[in-house]
Amino acid sequence: MNVAIYLPLLLALPLTLSAGRLAGRGAPGLLARGLTGFGLITALCSTWSLTLLALTLLDDVPPLAALDNLPGVELPEPVPGPVALLAAALLAWGGLRLIRDVRMRTSTHRRLRAAGSPHDGLVVADWSAPLAVAVPGRPGHLLVTSGMLRLLDTDERRVLFAHERAHLARGHHRLVALTAAAAAMNPLLIPVRAAVAYLVERWADEDAAAAVDDRGLTAKAVARAALATIDTEPVPGLGMHGGTVVHRVRALVEPSPTPRRRRLLGPGLLAAGCLAASAVATTEFVALARAWL
Repeated sequence: MNVAIYLPLLLALPLTLSAGRLAGRGAPGLLARGLTGFGLITALCSTWSLTLLALTLLDDVPPLAALDNLPGVELPEPVPGPVALLAAALLAWGGLRLIRDVRMRTSTHRRLRAAGSPHDGLVVADWSAPLAVAVPGRPGHLLVTSGMLRLLDTDERRVLFAHERAHLARGHHRLVALTAAAAAMNPLLIPVRAAVAYLVERWADEDAAAAVDDRGLTAKAVARAALATIDTEPVPGLGMHGGTVVHRVRALVEPSPTPRRRRLLGPGLLAAGCLAASAVATTEFVALARAWL
């Protein structure tokens, strides 16, 4: 097995290095969807590479191991044993990280839905802590605390509700969950996860600005709401949180960005390279399995 099996593991690096730069440019919706798709492909391909590497340990178990002792029979050794063991360990570690992330998100979602029964798609919790979050589900609803409502005036509340409704309407929780899963399986993709989390907030900001037809008001509301929650724990279910608030406000005081698909050309080529390398590695592993059998 040649270098093709290692390429998906290496191609995550340029995607990681370019994710932050891409997130600061262009239309957030297009970039969020693109980075999610490419990140997921990269994670799947790198996980498949680790799986193939780990499967080469099969030549050390009966009955294949017994063949090595037969005269004139020598099984091909595709990769060194320590490399295969390391791949198996990384695969197990990624699986544990994925299980932990899914459990955390499921637990958080359960707690948010237990905050109250929605009326007209809204739950107002009598909590002093300022919080606004879109709670996905069938149907989804908004959860807003009295502390957040006291912080904003009437017009700013319109922005808040438009922002959170955009999260529900666009299914942003799915994009965030998919990139979180990708980063769990391949930690090199953590910057991609962070970039998508930022982009969905920017996307909701742009939708809110269009809904209220006032980018200045939206920037003001985002700044006040986000700064009020900057010291609170981020909610994985998506919310108007303080992270990267300066960049979000700065983007809102500028004209609405224009979608440019060519910005995704580089990540697209990386994802295509991962798929091609995985196909070659799979073909080589099948040939190896036939030699063993």
